Amino acid sequence: MIKYTRLFVTFLLVVIIAEARAQSTATTSSPYSRYGIGDFSNQLMPQNIGMGGISVATNIMGNFRNVNVINPAANGYIDYTVIDAGIATNFLTLSQSGVTGADKYSNLRLSHFAIGLPVSEHSAVSFGLMPYSEVGYNYKQTLSKGFGTSSPADTNAVNYIYSGEGGLSKAFLGYGFTVARHLALGVNASYIFGNLKQFQSTEIPNLYGMLDSRVEQDNHVGGFNFDYGAQYTFDFSTLKHLTLGYSASIGNSLNVQNSYIVSQYTYDSTGNQNNPSDTVVNSQTPNGKLQLPRINHYGLVYQKDGFYMIGAEFTTGNWSDLSIAGSNAGLQNSKTFNIGASVIPNPNALSSYLALVDYRVGFIYEDTYLNINNVDIKRYAFTFGFGIPLPHDRVSTAFYKVNFSAEIGKRGTLQSGLVQENYVNLHLGFTLNDKWFVRYKFD
Repeated sequence: MIKYTRLFVTFLLVVIIAEARAQSTATTSSPYSRYGIGDFSNQLMPQNIGMGGISVATNIMGNFRNVNVINPAANGYIDYTVIDAGIATNFLTLSQSGVTGADKYSNLRLSHFAIGLPVSEHSAVSFGLMPYSEVGYNYKQTLSKGFGTSSPADTNAVNYIYSGEGGLSKAFLGYGFTVARHLALGVNASYIFGNLKQFQSTEIPNLYGMLDSRVEQDNHVGGFNFDYGAQYTFDFSTLKHLTLGYSASIGNSLNVQNSYIVSQYTYDSTGNQNNPSDTVVNSQTPNGKLQLPRINHYGLVYQKDGFYMIGAEFTTGNWSDLSIAGSNAGLQNSKTFNIGASVIPNPNALSSYLALVDYRVGFIYEDTYLNINNVDIKRYAFTFGFGIPLPHDRVSTAFYKVNFSAEIGKRGTLQSGLVQENYVNLHLGFTLNDKWFVRYKFD
């Protein structure tokens, strides 16, 4: 098992490098990340993403124990030490009606790092780090005197330039336990932190010496949030079960230090931007609040242990409550529907390795929290994935699985001058299950 341990350590180093890179570069390129706190991350493991994102009613999947950030009640089923780490990359194509061609982007980031440790026979703690939201966009709109479309060569053309960067991360500590044979309860305490930076510039490029202006907003965020959840299981036989799950993020207020700066600047004769010549507004709010939304997850999963699993989930988010430094973000409440399934053809196969692989598939439909130009922004996605167990000797207590998932989807529309996103998100994770802190007895 030494070679797998080395592989696991190498993979962890890759995750750390990806996280270091993510701190200095944008991890998304979506114009829709301009709104609210950016693109909200669902805090899912690759094994859940491959099944359409179902998670609130999952615990043991394909005989592997997993850290479930969405529902900490699943910690009650962790009786092995669990280490799970992964990276993700996305490929994004942006299209807009009346615009020739399409813009294409790709990004790499840390997707998760999580550890689960059993405390007793029926309880465990978990902790880790995951993205909570991502901001990354840069686009320009050219208008004539601020009204209607214009060619860039028009003397009266005005460029409105929008850009943003940053995001929030979530460090969590959870505890879950089984109250009785069928009921499990759990709670997460999370610290959410990061920076959200947004810029809006107004420039008149064809009038030399004209004062251009820029609005800069910087929100430095930090604070605690809490999640709680429950799972109840009905046994139909020794192997077949139906699990109902519920969890909620209560939506606390985080601390935010907000700065709002309006400055003026010019370009020199060679087209280089000069240093700001004047600061028109410089407003600081050191003790502001960021009000998070309450998010509710409802789900059910039917499974035959080690063979197959099928489930569905419904999520609501009260995003109309989101406010930053006292200003409502102008979002609407969201609804998400997830369905998914997985199957292992023969978990006891000795001659066919492919029969041991966990095959996953799913679908996602979301009414997002965005309404732009009176158009509701929707998201559709098809997912699939594989859980590939690594061979192990019969003596070792360590089990390894490589989890790969893909999400192929669309968000937005070409109506009303909006942007349609076609994307492919790829996730790669490495899961370890092992028996640690075991006291052996010798005769």
